[in-house]
Amino acid sequence: MPTLLLTGFEPFHTHPDNPSAQAAQALGGQRAGQLGIEAALLPVEPHEAAKALLSALERHQPEAVLLTGLAAGRAQVSLERVAVNVMDFNIPDNAGQVYRDAPVHPHAQAPAAYLSTLPLRRILSDWHAAQLPGYVSNSAGLYVCNAVMYQALHHLHATGRAHVPCGFLHVPANAAVALAVPEDRPPLPYLPQSEITRAVQLAAASIARSFG
Repeated sequence: MPTLLLTGFEPFHTHPDNPSAQAAQALGGQRAGQLGIEAALLPVEPHEAAKALLSALERHQPEAVLLTGLAAGRAQVSLERVAVNVMDFNIPDNAGQVYRDAPVHPHAQAPAAYLSTLPLRRILSDWHAAQLPGYVSNSAGLYVCNAVMYQALHHLHATGRAHVPCGFLHVPANAAVALAVPEDRPPLPYLPQSEITRAVQLAAASIARSFG
């Protein structure tokens, strides 16, 4: 069966949960149109995340790739337009490391950036038709989410599979993440996990429409 690879991240920083992992685990094994959804959970550390991601890409040879992660503080689901070849962390990753002005991919021929190859406007239109607010973001940040998006697109280009739709979807906090914020910090906007999962499911269905 042709597949869509759907990834989420493990919890990180002070967050007790990661809604991207919850959505990926809920949708793994389901179908999006003609595509079977294969879910993978990635560690929040750029090198180990790249290993897990590239292993999943090689194993499944997917027809489409939808990467997801948490952007705590955003109020709506968002589609990333671009991934850049830079890591510059404001918080440590789950290995306790902080990177400053470091390349995601150190090869001299690696491009400065890749654009998403997902049908961004179609997904956005489908969200809005389903009464789910969302938008296209022009920065995926410089943390592990951006690194994973860059690595996926670089791998697909390097292996002659640049035609495979691939990109990143950021989700807001869910209730568990919002409830964990200390009282002396500003409250986080959040969506119920069911709405986050619905947004990911709708995005997968939008991508699958490209395959008839």
